[in-house]
Amino acid sequence: MAQATQEFGDWPLKRLMTEVCGSGHKSADDLTRAQATEAFERILADEPDPTTLGAFWLSNRWKRNTPEELGAYVDVMCDRVEYAEPDADPVDCGANYDGKGRTAILGVAAGAVAAAAGTPVVVHSGDRVPTQKQDAYKHVLDELGVHTELTPSDSADMVDETGFGFYYQPAFNPAIDDLFDRRDQMGVRTFVNTVETLANPAGASVHLGSFYHLAFAKKVVDTFVESEFHDLDRVLMFQGMEGYDDVRPGYTKVAEWDAAGDDGDEAGSEGASFDDFEIETAEYGMDLEEEDLAVDDVAADSAAVTEEVLAGERDGAFADAVAVNAALRIYAGGDADSIEDGLDAAREVIDDGSAYDVLDALREF
Repeated sequence: MAQATQEFGDWPLKRLMTEVCGSGHKSADDLTRAQATEAFERILADEPDPTTLGAFWLSNRWKRNTPEELGAYVDVMCDRVEYAEPDADPVDCGANYDGKGRTAILGVAAGAVAAAAGTPVVVHSGDRVPTQKQDAYKHVLDELGVHTELTPSDSADMVDETGFGFYYQPAFNPAIDDLFDRRDQMGVRTFVNTVETLANPAGASVHLGSFYHLAFAKKVVDTFVESEFHDLDRVLMFQGMEGYDDVRPGYTKVAEWDAAGDDGDEAGSEGASFDDFEIETAEYGMDLEEEDLAVDDVAADSAAVTEEVLAGERDGAFADAVAVNAALRIYAGGDADSIEDGLDAAREVIDDGSAYDVLDALREF
């Protein structure tokens, strides 16, 4: 329950529902930054009753959150995150925490390859988060024998020692983890599913994420711009399989944003510093379809794929998919001028065994 000493403003969730955002998706008003800030502070303090909280989350879903609202929610969350920055500046991979259920999770293998090529990578997840409660980064790493239930400080050390780091949500973001039961009762995704992926626990300057539609990528970029906590240099997002940060085979839309516009200002998604382009895996000599990456047991099979690809014991669809995902990470980190250059770097470190050395180092950490 909320502590007796905690003070709030004039906007309990019930009043916000009645006067601002609860009248339906056509007539609802957006929250101001101050209102959104107070609302999420109340939620994290366990102040609203369950009915009002559920109604508020649904009303946000109906009307669709603005970047200003999401920026406020992100900042309230970040005030409670335990940050641990490594000496390296990694690419922050913020995959959907509620996981995947049909296709392999390729980001562990891709991250190890990128790390071997000189681009440090951080991934983060919870443990079968609502609503899907499917497999995420943690479960693949667990299957590989890598320690995952680390303190944030240990996670930062993992980045510096291996080039790849995993941050565990209950350890670095306990305020969001405490919402698990209430989110589970909702049965649908809420804005928490969006903001938790933007926690950036390593304080990275580059964010890599995924989207279903380009409009969401623009909203994430504008959320980072609206956030008073984050100060990113670069965001790269693409259409991911199952909403995860794994590139779709075939055609994929990619969105790219650099913080400084032509005039030196943070222009956001409407400025010259935002661009979108398409990639076709066939153009890289890859004959891939999404069905080729399907697995029966996501965690166990993804771990097996990771082991085999990094050891150079598997070619074909999975090896190609790992390489192109590693290339996107290398490109996002600014260590390749193009996806093609990133692919060359990825294949080189798989062939010479450097990528498998990263996996060995992770297991020994």
